[in-house]
Amino acid sequence: MDVVIGADKDGFNMKEEVKKYLEAHKYRVIDVSPQPADDFVDSSLAVTKEILNGNAHKAIMFDRYGVGSAMASNKVKGMVTANVIDENTAHMTAEHNGAKAISIGTGIVGIDRALEIIQRYLDTEYAGGRHQVRLDMLEKMI
Repeated sequence: MDVVIGADKDGFNMKEEVKKYLEAHKYRVIDVSPQPADDFVDSSLAVTKEILNGNAHKAIMFDRYGVGSAMASNKVKGMVTANVIDENTAHMTAEHNGAKAISIGTGIVGIDRALEIIQRYLDTEYAGGRHQVRLDMLEKMI
């Protein structure tokens, strides 16, 4: 599976640890921030662009609280990014909301928990079906 990752200066160290983990588990990693982005808007939009261009299946964004990256990414039509802090939320947003990306706040979640969250997200596929109705509704919003 191809996974795109990106981080600002506050998320950079965790992104680097996650990158090692992903590569060790045979994921192909697309790192859009080999150097930390100046701002989470820059890193999250770079990740979003890769996903929407079809260059990766899933994505992970890192900043201090996670919320900023998710907000910036979700401004782009066609993108679904969820800020997650636990494994269940990561699973449910992937399965029910078709989240193309998750964001993790490095000031909220430690590396061990982040790896558990990420693995759960990557292991979960979108269920589609009745859940697609909501995604279609979101896409019709202005």
